[in-house]
Amino acid sequence: MIMMLKTYIIIAWRNLVRNKLFSFINLAGLAIGLCCFLLISMYVTDEWSFDRYHEKADRTYRIQSDIRWGGQDIRMIRTSDVMGPVLKKDYPQVETYTRLYAHENRKLVKKNEEYILEEKTAYADSTFFDVFTLPAIQGDTRTALDQPHTVVITASTAQKYFGSTDVTGRYLDIKEDQKTVPYKITAVIKDIPSASHFHFDFLFSMKSLNYEWGQTGNYNFYTYIVLKPGIDYKTFQGNMRQFVINYLIPALAPLNIHSMAEFEQAGNFTDFYFMPLTRIHLYSDRQDELSPPGNIQYVYAFCAVALFILLIACINFMNLTTAHSAGRSKEVGIRKVLGTTRKELIGQFLTESTLMAILALLAAMVLTYCVLPLFNSIAGKTMALSYLMSSRILPWLLLLPFAVGILAGSYPAFFLSGFRPVEVLKGKLSLGGKSAGLRSVLVVFQFSTAVFLIIGTLVVYQQLRYIQNSNPGFNKDQVLVISGAAALGSHTQVFKKEMLSIPEVKNATVSSYLPVSGSDRNAWNICKEAVPTATNSFNTQKWEVDYDYLETMGMQLAAGSNFRHDYGADSSAVIINEVTAGILGYKDPIGKIIYCRRNDGTMDQYPIIGVVKNFHYESVHQKIGPLCLTLDSYRPSLVSLKVTGTAAEKVIAQARLQWKKIAPGMPFNYYFLDESFNRMYKADQQVQQLAMIFSALSVIIACMGIFGLATFMAAQRAHEIGIRKVLGSSVTSIIQLLNRDFIRLVAISFVIAAPPAWWAMNKWLNSFAYRVHISIWVFVVAGAATLFIALCTVSFQSVRAALANPLKSLKTN
Repeated sequence: MIMMLKTYIIIAWRNLVRNKLFSFINLAGLAIGLCCFLLISMYVTDEWSFDRYHEKADRTYRIQSDIRWGGQDIRMIRTSDVMGPVLKKDYPQVETYTRLYAHENRKLVKKNEEYILEEKTAYADSTFFDVFTLPAIQGDTRTALDQPHTVVITASTAQKYFGSTDVTGRYLDIKEDQKTVPYKITAVIKDIPSASHFHFDFLFSMKSLNYEWGQTGNYNFYTYIVLKPGIDYKTFQGNMRQFVINYLIPALAPLNIHSMAEFEQAGNFTDFYFMPLTRIHLYSDRQDELSPPGNIQYVYAFCAVALFILLIACINFMNLTTAHSAGRSKEVGIRKVLGTTRKELIGQFLTESTLMAILALLAAMVLTYCVLPLFNSIAGKTMALSYLMSSRILPWLLLLPFAVGILAGSYPAFFLSGFRPVEVLKGKLSLGGKSAGLRSVLVVFQFSTAVFLIIGTLVVYQQLRYIQNSNPGFNKDQVLVISGAAALGSHTQVFKKEMLSIPEVKNATVSSYLPVSGSDRNAWNICKEAVPTATNSFNTQKWEVDYDYLETMGMQLAAGSNFRHDYGADSSAVIINEVTAGILGYKDPIGKIIYCRRNDGTMDQYPIIGVVKNFHYESVHQKIGPLCLTLDSYRPSLVSLKVTGTAAEKVIAQARLQWKKIAPGMPFNYYFLDESFNRMYKADQQVQQLAMIFSALSVIIACMGIFGLATFMAAQRAHEIGIRKVLGSSVTSIIQLLNRDFIRLVAISFVIAAPPAWWAMNKWLNSFAYRVHISIWVFVVAGAATLFIALCTVSFQSVRAALANPLKSLKTN
C-alpha cells in the first residue's frame, strides 16, 4: 500500500512537472480560491469570537429598552440606574449585575505638565470584574472600584503615562469641572482584546460619578446581568412586566398615569429585551453602541461567498483536468491493457488532485500572508496568520486539501478511468455526451456566482454613492471641528471670537452636538399642553446650541427665524425640526408653546420661533427623528469652524496658536466633519471594497475554468474545424461557431443569477431607512461585463483554433 501510494505521488509529480503551463493555471486557480476561502474564514471566525473570552459569557446579558411613548417608538441599549440593583434585589435568578456610564467619556488626564484628551473612559460598578473576565497584572480587581476616586487602567495606558505597569497606589490627575482631581490607581489590567464590544483604557469607580440617582425615567446606563446556571433568559425576560408595574408606573404619576392599564390604553408600552453578550457585536442594530458593531447579514454573505469561490476553484480544476484528458487518454488506455484496474486509476488521479490541492494550499497560505495586511486595512481588522493555527481552525485546515482534492478530482478521476482501452488506442474516443452537459452545468454555476457578486457590488456602490451625493440637510464640507473645548472653561467665547477674526473663517459655533453618529445626544420629553399626559407627551432630541449653529452647519429654515442676538426672549425659545412639527400637529407652529416638566414638578415653557428643515443626524439606516434646538452654552465640548476654500491648514495653525495662549497645557485636537460623516458608513464601505475584490477574483477564477473548457472544445472539434476550413469556412465563421455555446451559457447564467441577486440586494437595502431603488442598468452592466470578459477569454482559444493549419488536425485525427 505504501509503495503504491509512493508510486502514485511520483507519477503525479512527473505529470505536474511535464505540463508546466497546465499545472500553473490549475495551481493558480486553486490557490486563489483557497486564499479567498482562508481570508474569509479568518474574518468570519474573528467576527464570531467577540466577547466569548469572558468566563460567564454564556450567562451574561445586556438589558435593552423598547419603548412606545406618545406614538413614537424608541429603541435603546441603555436603562435607568435603578434597573441593575432592583433586579439583583428582587429576583433570585440574578447572580450579579454591573453598570457602565459612558455618557461623558472624554477626560483630560495630566501627563507631566500637559493634559491629554482620553476618550476610552467609563464609570463602572465595583462588580464590573465579577461579570467580565479582564485579568489583572497588578492589584485586586475584586475591590479595585469599591471606593470613590479610584481608577483601573490598562497595561498600555500605564506604559503611556508612567513607562511601567508597576503603578498601583500611584495617582492620575483628572480635570473635572475646571478642577484637578487625583484618582488613585488600584489595579492594572491587560489590554481589552480587540474582539470585544467595548474598549476602555480607564474605568473609574461609579461612586465618583456626580449623578442624580434614582431617576427611573432617565436611561443613561449600560446594564449587564449574569443569570444563575440553568436559568432560561427568555423565560426570565417575561418578569420585566412586573418591574414596569412596580417601578416605572409609579414614576409616571405626574403624567396622570396610575396603572399599567392606563399606560397601555394610551397606546404606550415598555419592554426590556435581554441581549446575550456573545450576540451584541453581530446582532445589535441600535444606536449608542460602545464600539461600531458588525452585521450578521454580512457574515452570512461572506460565508456564502467563501463557499462559492471555493466551489468555483474546484470546478476549474475539473474543467481544466478534463480539458487535459485528451492528452492522457492513450496513457490510460495503455495502462488498462497492461492490467491496471479502474480502482487503481481512480486512486492515481485522486492522488494527483490531492497533491495539487496540498501545493495549492501551501501557495494559498503564502499568498494569504502577503495580502493579509491589505485585507486587514480594508476590513478594519488586526488578524494574523496565527488565527489559522487556532484549535477551531487548524483541524479543518489540515482536512481542507484532502476534501478539496477529492471534491475537485472525483469527476476527472471517474471520467478518465472510464475510458475503454480499445477505443482509445483505435482513436475512437468520444469526449462529449453526458460529460459535456455536466461541464456546461459547472460553467453555468461559475458564471451565475460571478454575475450575482457583480450585481451585489454594483448595488452596494449605488447605495453608497446615493449616501455621498444626497443632501443630508446640512453642509458637511470645510467644517473644522476642534474637540475638548471644555478645557477652555469660561474662555470658550473668547476663543470663538478670535477664530472669527481670521478672514478664512466664515462662521463659528460652540456646541457639544453634531449631526453625525458618535456626537453627544440628549433625550427630552415634551408636550403641547401645560398638563402632561400619556397621550400628549413624546420624546425628542434636545440639542443645546448657540446663535450661529444653523448658519455654520448650513442648515435651512422651513419657517420662522433663527435665534437672534438682540432678542433676549430667544434664550428660552426653541427651534424644532419638521418631524417634531408633524408630531405636534400644528399647521403653523411658529408662536406655539411646548412644555417640559422639571424634576420638581414645575413646567418650563418654550415658544417655537423656527422650524429647521429635516437633516440627518444619524446614518441613513435610521429615520430622521424629532429634534429641538435651544440656546445654551453649558459645558460645550466642540468648536466648529466653517473654513473657506483651501485655507484649512492656515486656520488650524492659527487656531492652535490661540488655543495655547488661552489654555496652555491643554491638548489641541481637531478633525473635519466630513470625516466623521464618512465614518458612519465605514462598515458599508468595507463591504463594498471586499465585495468588489471577491467579485473580481470570482470572475478571474471563472475565466480560468472557461479557458479550460474552450481549450477542451477546441481540441475535441479540431477535426471538424479542419474539414470546415478545407471546405472554405472563414476564420470569422469558425470563431462564431466556437463562441456560440459560451454565449448561451453566459446568458443562462445571467437568467439564473439575476432574480436571487435582486431579492438579496433588496433585502440588504431594506436595512436603510433611505435607500435607492435597484436600477435596470445594474443588471445590464453586470450581464454585459460578464459576457465581454467571457468572450475575451474564449476568443483567445477560438482564434487560435481557427488559425491552426487544417492539414495538421486532419493528419492527427
